[in-house]
Amino acid sequence: MEQQLKGKVAIVTGSASGIGASVALGLARRGANVVVNYSRNEKDAKDVAEQVKAAGVRALLVQADVARDEDCRKLADAALKAWGRIDILVNNAGTTKFAAHTDLAALSSDDWQTIYGVNVIGPFQMMRACVDALKASGDGAVVNVSSVAGVMGVGSSIAYAASKGALNTLTLSLARAFAPEIRVNAVCPGYVATPWFSGRFGEENSKRIASQQADANPLKRVAYAEDIADAVLFLASPAARNISGEFLLIDSGMHLNMTGTKR
Repeated sequence: MEQQLKGKVAIVTGSASGIGASVALGLARRGANVVVNYSRNEKDAKDVAEQVKAAGVRALLVQADVARDEDCRKLADAALKAWGRIDILVNNAGTTKFAAHTDLAALSSDDWQTIYGVNVIGPFQMMRACVDALKASGDGAVVNVSSVAGVMGVGSSIAYAASKGALNTLTLSLARAFAPEIRVNAVCPGYVATPWFSGRFGEENSKRIASQQADANPLKRVAYAEDIADAVLFLASPAARNISGEFLLIDSGMHLNMTGTKR
C-alpha cells in the first residue's frame, strides 16, 4: 500500500473499536503515526495500538473523554510531545441514547447534555486544541464522523440526530475559519454493521437488522467499518486537497428513500 501519509501524525478519537479502529489502522498502513484514544475500553484500545505498531509506525495510547476540554488538550499535547506535529484529526468519538422520535419524554436534559457533550462540544474542543499544530502542518486535515441522521433528522433519537446536524454546521463554520491552512470535512454514514450492534442486540438480532437495512436501501447492501474508514482516509489524504466543507453521505443510497420519513 502506498505510504502517502508517511511521517504524518494523526489523532483518532474513539478508536478502540468500530469505525475509529479501522481508521487508525488505515492511517498506520499509509505511514502515519497514530494517537489511539479511548474513554473506557482500554483492552480493545491496547489491541488497536499494537496493530498500529505492527504496521511499522508508532502508536500512542491515550485515555481521554472528549467532552472534557482538559482531556482534549491532553490528547493534543501527547501527540506534540511525542512527534512535535499534528497533521490529521479524526473526530470519531460519539454516543447516543435510543428513544423513539415521537416519545418526547424519553430524553432528559442530562441525556441531551451528554450526547451534545461528546458529539458536538467534543469535536469543537479537539479542533480548538489542535488548530495551531494543524495550521503549522501546512496540509492539515480534519474529518468529522457525523451521520446521515444529521442530514435527514432520523436515527437513534432526536438528540442524536440534532447533535449530528450541529456537527455538520460546525464542519461548515470551521472549514471557513480554518482555511486556507486546514481542510475540514465530514462523513455521514447510515447503518454500519459493527460489533457494537451484536454486542447490544445479540448476534441473531444484529443479522436481522443488517438484512432489513440492506433491503431498505437502493444498493441492497450495508456498510462496514472499513467502508467508512476508506472515505475518511480519502478526505484526510492529499488526494482531497481541494475538498473542504463537504458532507459525504455513505448510506448505500438510503437517504434517497427518506423524504417524509416519520421516525
